Amino acid sequence: MLSEELYQKAMRTDPAQVGHFIEGGFMDPRIQAVSESFKLLGPAFTISLPTNDNAMLYYAMKQAPKGSVLVISRLGENRFACCGEIVVLSAKSLGMAGIVVDGPCTDSRRIKEIGLPVFAAGRSAVTNTIMAINGTYGQPVSCGGTVVCPGDIIFGDADGVIVAKPEGFEALVDRALADDAEEEELRGQLVNGVSYGDIIRLDEAVHDNFLKQLQSRL
Repeated sequence: MLSEELYQKAMRTDPAQVGHFIEGGFMDPRIQAVSESFKLLGPAFTISLPTNDNAMLYYAMKQAPKGSVLVISRLGENRFACCGEIVVLSAKSLGMAGIVVDGPCTDSRRIKEIGLPVFAAGRSAVTNTIMAINGTYGQPVSCGGTVVCPGDIIFGDADGVIVAKPEGFEALVDRALADDAEEEELRGQLVNGVSYGDIIRLDEAVHDNFLKQLQSRL
């Protein structure tokens, strides 16, 4: 689980800043927040929905701990929306932190009004039904091109979604916050006309690299 202290600390930074320090776990950029104001953080509760059947989604979210992010793998289904107003209201009433689905959502205007963060790979007017024929939960899934295991930390905002292991997440957040502080100082220099290239001695670095390449060819 994600402690309240770590949650509040992480929400002071952004997924893109944390993303500087991870080598994988980047969801496909097509998975976007339904509203740019949405920011999402919590442990993953994984669900697979391979067809236009939402029965498993309603059942599985009742098993999810409060504060979970429902991570829904659609296994390539990109026409039928499994997530709309009723799903989002249900998830909110059960205390979910949000929803990430690698397929389309629907009822986007109502989702914005409800306010529960939803991230989806597009929108559709065609929706799932209730048949109770397939689907699983609580297993590793592929969502947005990356593997998500139950309990992985999901962190998303208007720029996209990242996935991190819980055991190393606080260290990533601390590094991100340190970079945020450095960037605040950097902004002051940039608005005063100092070149970023001069700050990081880019000219010297490029020159030195050029000389090394030249010498290696001799």
